Amino acid sequence: MKWLHLKKKEKKRLQKPSVDIVAVVISKPVLIGVYQNGELIETVQKEGMTSDVLPEIFDSLLKKYDINSIIYSKGPGSFMAIKLAYVFFKTLEIAKDIKLLAADGFYFNRNAPIKAVGNSYFVKKEGIITLKKDLKEGGFFLPEKLNLSDFSEESEPLYILNAV
Repeated sequence: MKWLHLKKKEKKRLQKPSVDIVAVVISKPVLIGVYQNGELIETVQKEGMTSDVLPEIFDSLLKKYDINSIIYSKGPGSFMAIKLAYVFFKTLEIAKDIKLLAADGFYFNRNAPIKAVGNSYFVKKEGIITLKKDLKEGGFFLPEKLNLSDFSEESEPLYILNAV
């Protein structure tokens, strides 16, 4: 009986905390927030190529936590970063049964301009995203409290490309 009691204690000790992850991937550095019961408990910032940074960060997070959902910034922003992040997170959704949610990048920068190409910036006014020139880019942040109802199950990337 004592052996069974020790097994239960050991099993409980080995359980990973259940968390939600927010990933802001549309600019550098990549910004990741770990939330437990809606509270921000860990922040990760990493410079580098999205294709290199995301696997490194999530290798560590998956070892440490049981991830319920991933919320990511689906655009606008770096076309390549958005595309890579979507494929990466969609793969995790399928392979690990992790719910994938999204919001546009303006949610994570208080609706400030987002860098596009050259001296162009994405701006959002009355729900419409357009390009403007010569603006000052806003910084990105992680919410202190996470409300999953703020995010959409429509996780497809928000690509906004200039006409050629």
